[in-house]
Formats: sequence, C-alpha cells, structure tokens
Amino acid sequence: MPGSICDILPSAAAVLGVPGAPDTLGLAERIGDVRRVAVVLVDGLGYHLLPQLTQDAPLLASVLAGDTGQLTELACTFPSTTPTSLVSLGTGAPPGEHGVLGFTVNVPGTDRVLTHIFWRDDPSPATWQPVPTWFERLRDARVSARAVLPEMFVGSGLTESAYRGAEFHPTVKGTHYAARLAAEVAAAPGLIYGYTAALDHAAHVSGIGSPHWHTAAAKVDALLRHLIEELPDDAALIVTADHGGLNVPDEARIDCDADPRLRAGIRVIAGEPRVRYLHTEPGATADVLAAWTELLAGRALVHSRDDAVAAGMFGPVREEHLARIGDVVVTCTGDTAILATEHEPPQTAQLIGFHGGLTPVETAIPLLTFSR
Repeated sequence: MPGSICDILPSAAAVLGVPGAPDTLGLAERIGDVRRVAVVLVDGLGYHLLPQLTQDAPLLASVLAGDTGQLTELACTFPSTTPTSLVSLGTGAPPGEHGVLGFTVNVPGTDRVLTHIFWRDDPSPATWQPVPTWFERLRDARVSARAVLPEMFVGSGLTESAYRGAEFHPTVKGTHYAARLAAEVAAAPGLIYGYTAALDHAAHVSGIGSPHWHTAAAKVDALLRHLIEELPDDAALIVTADHGGLNVPDEARIDCDADPRLRAGIRVIAGEPRVRYLHTEPGATADVLAAWTELLAGRALVHSRDDAVAAGMFGPVREEHLARIGDVVVTCTGDTAILATEHEPPQTAQLIGFHGGLTPVETAIPLLTFSR
C-alpha cells in the first residue's frame, strides 16, 4: 500500500528533529541530514497525470526518466478534493478525524451548506476542525514553521484548519512567488510551506491536456526549478499534490435537479459533482438509497452513511462529525459527474476537469524529493 498525504508533515518534522514525529515515509534516507525542508503542494498534480506534463515540464520529465530527484506514489484522502486534502496534510489525520469532509458539507442541525474554500469564521475553525496541526507541533518543539501563501488565504477558516500554528508570510498579486519562497527557505532553518493552484485552475476551467493546462504546467515546472537552483546546501525540497483529476464529457453529466426521481426525498445536497452527500427528509433514506442505486447503476457507488463509514472511506469518524456526511453517499465511477444546477453556482456545470472520487487518477499523488 502506498503512503498517504497524512504522512508527509510528520515525516518532515521527524527529519527536523521534532520529538515523537514518525518518519513513516523514510524521508531521512531520501534527503539526508538537513536543517531546512521546503514542502510545496501543487494543486491538481496527480501522479497519473505526470506523463502528460513532460512536454512542457523539463524538470518533471527528468524526474520521470530517473535522472533527477526521487519519485514515489502516495494517496490522498477521500474525498479527493482540495479542502479535505489540505487539512489531512496539515494535521496528518484522516477526514473522519479532522472533520473537513468535503468541498461542501451540510452544517448539522441546519439546511446550510458550508463551502470550505469560502469559509471565514462561522463555524469557528477551532471547533469545526479540532485536531492539532503539525505546524503547531513544530512551533511547540521550537522548530520554525512558515507558510508563504497569497494574502487572500490568510485568516480564512480553511487556512486556520490546515495551517494553524504556522508563521504566515503573505504574498500580494504580482509577487515573484518562486523568488519569495526561495528567499524564505534561505532565511532560516525549519519547515517552509508553499502552494500553487495554477494547474488545478487550468484543469477545471479548460480541461486536462488543454493548452491552458500545459501552460500552467510550464509555470509550475519553472517554479520548482527556481527553488532547486536556489536550494541551500542544508535544505531539501518536497513536492506533492492534493489530488489528480479527469475530464468529464457532456454525455457523462447527470443533473440530479432535472430528474424528479433523483430529487425525491432529499432535504440538502452537498459534496461536489464526483462525490455527493444526500441529506434526506425524515424517513426517506431507504427510498433515496434505492432510487439512486437503481438509476446510477454502473455509474456510481451508492452507500448509506453507516456503510460508507464502516467501509473506512473517511478513516475513523468522530461522533461529532458523522452528521456532516450525507445520509446517502454517492461516489461516481468512470467519468461520470452529478451536477446539482439548482443548488450550486452555474460555473460548476461549466467546468471540464473534476476530481473528488476514488479512481486512481483522482487519488494517486506524487511525492518528489530533491536535495543537494
């Protein structure tokens, strides 16, 4: 079994001498005795997408050829979506434990749907996501833990949940991000975290394999090459991702709001197009489960909440987090996506690339390591 996104920061912390941190990934063997570890998460850089990137990404091509760095396959957590993965990275915990269980989730006891990427302070990040982060653990061990992130991210609920405890170094639009990140690595020992969303944005808007996506790949490659060129002798660079993705053709899209049979008995719909959480009207769960199972046969896996939890899809789930998962969990297979046009912004239906499901192209992520 491959390692997990949950293993990355504990392993990096172990290399940096944090007591009790487990080096599950064996990073010490890969990168040696270093005092600075830069961890860069490239949103959407799926392990199985790497071969498609090589024509525009000479560094990644060199890695795949075995000439530069080291490459290992890891897995993200489920759902394979950015908010869930970022918090799994930051805490080293599975979603059932940290509670950020999808792109959108129902706030229990209400009909409200919380979109994690737009979340600020309601509900309180400290109560919604109660697990200590590895940034906090590094800080408590007196090891510097810094995050170089766009200014707009600082103070958000998702940032607090994933990176709580980090010393933030915000960047403004127009900043040469690679240079800023490299300067932070050079400034002091410790853990330095960076993030780029360019590849994921291009995949969503224009599709994996599109010219826009290849242009974004070239920019990501240039960012990584700059960091490696500027890497101090006592530093290492770790590159990973939060998920992969796939394109969904028009004929593989199902609008559940356009089919009365799929709308019947549903109180709240959350999740995202590749993973749907259906919160049902009182007494309607069995009927919703049966209808969706029949109508999406061969296109999705349909579970009750109890069965999904028992199957370990989210890892162990805290009692207080259970109600955030739908009464019915629908996970698309193949290239199917389930739209909910009356419940989501119209832009969602216009996207081309998606992720969130359990297919390898969505869940497999790379671990790339570089050192002097």
